[in-house]
Amino acid sequence: MYYVYLLKSKKTKWVYIGYTSNLRKRIEEHRARKNLTTKRYLPIELVYYEAYRSADDAVKREKTLKKYGNVIGLLKKRIVNSLKEEGAG
Repeated sequence: MYYVYLLKSKKTKWVYIGYTSNLRKRIEEHRARKNLTTKRYLPIELVYYEAYRSADDAVKREKTLKKYGNVIGLLKKRIVNSLKEEGAG
């Protein structure tokens, strides 16, 4: 399986979009500060992911989310409660 995922900083409203073939390992790499982009936004949490059988499909989806702001905006509206702070209702 291949995954497109969204991480959210627990300190700010910052959201990161990524792609991987091993979601658990990749999240641990982020948390271990092995990703230059995300390490300054730690701690982070996984708030959303999509699974694909095709790597090409996952890469295409990741690029679409990153390239077109309205697409990520629509996704954020769809998962608005997942993006809220824990316990914020």
